[in-house]
Amino acid sequence: MSANPPELKVIFLDIDDTLFGTSDFVVEARTKAVEAMIARGLKAEVPEVLQELAEVVAEFGSNDDHHYNRLMKRLPESATAGANHDLLVVAGVIAYHNAKWKKLKIRPEAEALLRDLAATDLRLGVISAGLVHKQMEKLLRLGVDRFIDHKLLFITHEVGIAKSNPRLYTRCAEVAGVPTDQVMHVGDHPYHDVDPANAAGFRTVWIRGTGKHSKNLPKTEPNHILDDFVALRGLLDEEYGIPLERRNRG
Repeated sequence: MSANPPELKVIFLDIDDTLFGTSDFVVEARTKAVEAMIARGLKAEVPEVLQELAEVVAEFGSNDDHHYNRLMKRLPESATAGANHDLLVVAGVIAYHNAKWKKLKIRPEAEALLRDLAATDLRLGVISAGLVHKQMEKLLRLGVDRFIDHKLLFITHEVGIAKSNPRLYTRCAEVAGVPTDQVMHVGDHPYHDVDPANAAGFRTVWIRGTGKHSKNLPKTEPNHILDDFVALRGLLDEEYGIPLERRNRG
């Protein structure tokens, strides 16, 4: 630990591909959705429907609420002839969410660290991109709400500022009532979690991990590049003087 560790008052966390692995369940959940649609009358092969669905998500964004409705409009008429379109859509949505929630688990080392941090004087918050009800549901299902300050939950669609905009981070620090240099943000996205947080004056931790953004590099240098929450535990202890019990992997 350095002689005069930087003072931290608040730690903000990203959700997707930080607290849990989004990429771990998306492919499986979409496959289950397509299989459910085919079982109810969709005349198509799984790979071709998955490809079309991936294009829908890429074009309209992951927060769009009408992926499967749009998918139905894009498939050949021969694939949907004779089927009830609404039934297919609902079957796909149900199968997707059933598979998604079954797989949605917080990383054990992340849960252990949050529990220990919640017992300190630090305040924990969340900065996440997405729709409010979707992101709040993830926090509740993951059990993260037990450890964070509910006044420090910032979801972009509610705040009205994108994560790529440093003003979002400045706003979060203002609400927390602390200087930006006493705030840390932890996330996986180089352009949304690192660069704008750096511009706002936060201390930044890039959890590089294995998510879909892991191969991209931020335009600005994060204060710390880590692989997981085990490394974050060690960092907070050694560099920031936060007393945390060491826990082994697994």
